[in-house]
Amino acid sequence: MGNVGIIGVGQSAFVRGYPGSIKEMAFEGFQEAMQDANLSSEDIEASIVCSAPEYDKQRSPAGVISEYLGLIPQPTCYLETLCSSSSMGVRMGYSLIKSGLHDVVAVLGFQKMSEISSAESQERMGRGADIQWESPFGTMMPAYYAMYARAHMDKYGTTPEDLANIRVKASSYGQINEKAVYQKAVTMDKLSDPESKMAGPVASPLRVGDCCPNADGTSCIIMVSEEKAKALSRKPIWVMGVGAASTAVNLPGRDLFTGLTVAQNAASEAYKMAGISSKNIDVAEVHDCFTIAEIMAYEDLGFAEPGKGPELIRNKETYKDGQIPVNIDGGLLSKGHPIGATGGSQIRTIVQQLRGEAGGMQVKDPQIGLVHNIGGVGLYGNVTILGR
Repeated sequence: MGNVGIIGVGQSAFVRGYPGSIKEMAFEGFQEAMQDANLSSEDIEASIVCSAPEYDKQRSPAGVISEYLGLIPQPTCYLETLCSSSSMGVRMGYSLIKSGLHDVVAVLGFQKMSEISSAESQERMGRGADIQWESPFGTMMPAYYAMYARAHMDKYGTTPEDLANIRVKASSYGQINEKAVYQKAVTMDKLSDPESKMAGPVASPLRVGDCCPNADGTSCIIMVSEEKAKALSRKPIWVMGVGAASTAVNLPGRDLFTGLTVAQNAASEAYKMAGISSKNIDVAEVHDCFTIAEIMAYEDLGFAEPGKGPELIRNKETYKDGQIPVNIDGGLLSKGHPIGATGGSQIRTIVQQLRGEAGGMQVKDPQIGLVHNIGGVGLYGNVTILGR
């Protein structure tokens, strides 16, 4: 079959507490994507609805959301790989089109995390680990990534200041992203002042400022066959490579000193499929759920040698005008992390960058972009490479 293109992208504002239902929230991202693609609901041949379960009360949300959006009687399904759900949805959409089953597929990601408390949310995140052997002992996301941070510090000499540099960069772009949940400046002083909330301890060495905020939000990606893309869009963005991987769910089955193998394996697959290397990437979105995660991503994706990730941020090489711009929309640290919507939001950003439609966040003339989206604590990994 021919190539697969993206002709429509959409995202709701990411917010702390969305006042409506998941159906209404899903409509916001869907409407923007459909207007972008200049399509109607009848044009969508299949939909994939993506989220992590147990954050909202609706069971089997795919049918409910698809009905609300006018996507029945076309087939729909529900897909989850925790935080990488909508990137995996794009991989599935790519497969449906590449196989010839469908020509037009909508990938909808959503999460309404405000229906439960922060403590309940952390408990559910902890249950992303093995509920028999690991999560009953109280493991939570910040503690997991704190172990990776400590390992990186012990092996390579990475410092808390290196982590803070990541947060400062995120806030510098989050301020100009009107869809971000956190649009305030974060300075090095705020992250080092013991009296500042941003410097409050969470799980050493991670502080409040090192952690992304929970959010409610949706994203939508409209994927089409090559024939449809050329007929319907002046600026289709092409899917060049899709890589995915998984690993041992429990940390005793891993080596904390070697980064996230799922990212490394998914990147290797995506680069091979696209026929490129990390040197060809002009702009990237990486899964910075914690500041250490962005530094690890630099190394796992081949932007830096192992242990050299901190040098990229120290030298501002991952800023908009740097060698490899990363998370120029503020990343998860500023945009927020509505789990099922995150991957789609990252893909939306890269599509806008490649079209030259990113406004104040626009990188100069990018040709190829990359999205790195991680599910759980490196349990699932997805890397998507897009090109003009």
